[in-house]
Amino acid sequence: MTAGQDSATRGDSQLQRAANDHLWMHFARHSPDAEVPTIVRGDGVHVWDSHGRRYLDGLAGLFVVQVGHGRSELAEAAAKQASELAFFPLWSYAHPTAIELAERLAQHASGDLNRVFFTTGGGEAVESAWKLAKQYFKLTGKPTKHKVISRSIAYHGTPQGALSITGIPEMKAPFEPLVPSTFRVPNTNFYRATQHGDDLQTFGRWAADRIAEAIEFEGPDTVAAVFLEPVQNAGGCFPPPPGYFQRVREICDEYDVLLVSDEVICAFGRLGHMFAADRYGYQPDIITCAKGMTSGYSPLGAMIATDRLFEPFSRGTASFMHGYTFGGHPVSTAVAMANLDIFEREQLNEHVLASEGGFRASLEKLHDLPIVGDVRGDGFFYGIEMVKDKATMETFNADESERLLRGFLSRALFEAGLYCRADDRGDPVIQLAPPLIATQEHFDEIEQILRSVLTEAWSRL
Repeated sequence: MTAGQDSATRGDSQLQRAANDHLWMHFARHSPDAEVPTIVRGDGVHVWDSHGRRYLDGLAGLFVVQVGHGRSELAEAAAKQASELAFFPLWSYAHPTAIELAERLAQHASGDLNRVFFTTGGGEAVESAWKLAKQYFKLTGKPTKHKVISRSIAYHGTPQGALSITGIPEMKAPFEPLVPSTFRVPNTNFYRATQHGDDLQTFGRWAADRIAEAIEFEGPDTVAAVFLEPVQNAGGCFPPPPGYFQRVREICDEYDVLLVSDEVICAFGRLGHMFAADRYGYQPDIITCAKGMTSGYSPLGAMIATDRLFEPFSRGTASFMHGYTFGGHPVSTAVAMANLDIFEREQLNEHVLASEGGFRASLEKLHDLPIVGDVRGDGFFYGIEMVKDKATMETFNADESERLLRGFLSRALFEAGLYCRADDRGDPVIQLAPPLIATQEHFDEIEQILRSVLTEAWSRL
């Protein structure tokens, strides 16, 4: 590429060649002969590719673009901040937008979650939370408390610590050995919990009690934290059963274990609340968040901790020996402030709560298709599990799942005008999380595209 030449002056064929020659995509298979879908523009709930084709963004980018694409005021907030102060670190210094955003997040968080540690993304926030848990217990006279409990199939990020907490074996195997001392308990996939019949609350109590069992097995004096998503993403949107988090809170209090609410996806309106713990009525010790904080217009994440956890660092010479060069970046924090202004002005949380019933009802229409086994989720965050046999809930084997998801569905849904995720971390699912500005018109379009493509998928099977 010559000096000064940019994508606006290059043909699509040149970009494709450059992509195949130089771009290493994330979580992607690479083929030198395959065209790389190239998205060039977004507006509202839609994006356009380099051929001019329009797609409904059914995944908000990656559970990120809460306020929708093309919001000029967020771009203007970034430009204004960059012209005044483009960068300064938070390493013993501060800048106004980091201070103001920390205050604003603390006001939205429940209880005494008053201390905000900024990162550049969700995996870093999870990494920070584990490090804080370990150092906190060292400073308070419990140095053996370092282990972490998380759930089966749960995804918590790609840094070495966060990946160790992740409960998806095939994602971890290429990078082992990882950080030791992490242990898994069952998730809240009620669709597969046949031993509990229709009693969701009993199932929730059973699943929560497995956490207590794991703490006892490992030794309460060795367990530092439990990491849980309010609605587990990987596996296809597992909401918590009634009473689940209340029981988990009791268990954590009993054993002096920190409850970390991993809200990297679930915070900032995805479930109709600024923080999802409020929706389900529990008090975390730490919240990890990112994604929707800026609606993706600039990278930013955060770990929000209670006053109790900050207290040992508030006196003497103690210091949390941890940080990131770009954590709390001035441009990103300015964008986050403008993003939260949109949330409040347009009442996006209220919109999600008022519209989630229509979204659910639209997706539940798909139950009449033989391939649809379960539709589950809350807010604007849903998973559709696909099965071979609805009566027996028989799932697809590895080869069938490969042919269904990667051989057909991912491409067919995109070609039909819907960007979403067809995934098999766990059983095969389609995941949906549109921008929070989506309306019934968009829900209907999502349902119609899914119906057409899933019907064709079944006929191919």
